[in-house]
Amino acid sequence: MESKILLESGNNELEVLEFKIDDHCYGINVAKIKEIIVYQEVTPVPNAHPSIEGIFMPRDTMITAIDLRNCLQRGASKAGGLFIITNFNKLDIAFHVDSVVGIHRVSWADIIKPNATISKAEESISTGIIKFENQLIIILDFEKIVSDINPNTGLNMDALSDIGQRPRNEVPIVLAEDSQLLNKLIVDSLNKAGYNNVRHFENGKLAYDYIKACKERGELDKIKCIITDIEMPIMDGHRLTKLVKSDDATKDIPLIIFSSLVNEEMRRKGESLGADRQLSKPEIGNLVSVIDELVNASSDAG
Repeated sequence: MESKILLESGNNELEVLEFKIDDHCYGINVAKIKEIIVYQEVTPVPNAHPSIEGIFMPRDTMITAIDLRNCLQRGASKAGGLFIITNFNKLDIAFHVDSVVGIHRVSWADIIKPNATISKAEESISTGIIKFENQLIIILDFEKIVSDINPNTGLNMDALSDIGQRPRNEVPIVLAEDSQLLNKLIVDSLNKAGYNNVRHFENGKLAYDYIKACKERGELDKIKCIITDIEMPIMDGHRLTKLVKSDDATKDIPLIIFSSLVNEEMRRKGESLGADRQLSKPEIGNLVSVIDELVNASSDAG
């Protein structure tokens, strides 16, 4: 219970589950995990991606099992070990691992960006590294792993085609998103929807520094909407939301949490911190509609 209170307060902490494949240590944000179960036999899927072990049905729900060892180019897993069953981007997916070590509470400020010290396979699907008791834990990018296997699970760009021609406008928007690919895709999507004036940052700290600078210059009219991911190094989206919404000068700026982690529990956390809207990442078309709604409402109120 204590950990939930701390995490709900927007104090820039997360809990990481450490697990192993061979003797290598990896991590996943506990907020993504539904449960951990003992490995069970799966049914192979014909012509599936090589990292897909198959499907199984615990509690009458069909779940796809992904072999993390294969994703990391370490060969194929054998029967045994554990399934970490996750939920993000509205998907339930099981990841096959050898063993689970435990849970560590860390600050997003302590997560460093991957560099050449890890393998190419790991670097391409990792979001950061934690040093814990003289060992390195590599936090894997599970969204990228899944979207690499099935690109249809990423941003649903088709929804933008229904928008049609829209007038250009210079409504200033601030975006905080650490994934370079998603950052670019979101900016391009907003540009396509007519929003040309997007200031984008790779974490909540850089975005908040810009917001603070605008406040100090008396130029908060340069920010009409804030869009933030949740999981980011240095400062996460919940901390950014808390800082914005607890300041009388900035609390009325519409803020949208746009994350793969908008499940029921995380939605409650976002609401408690004052987020105006929360959307799951595939919903890029909905993001544009919500920006339209919030920006128009803000303009009418002003």
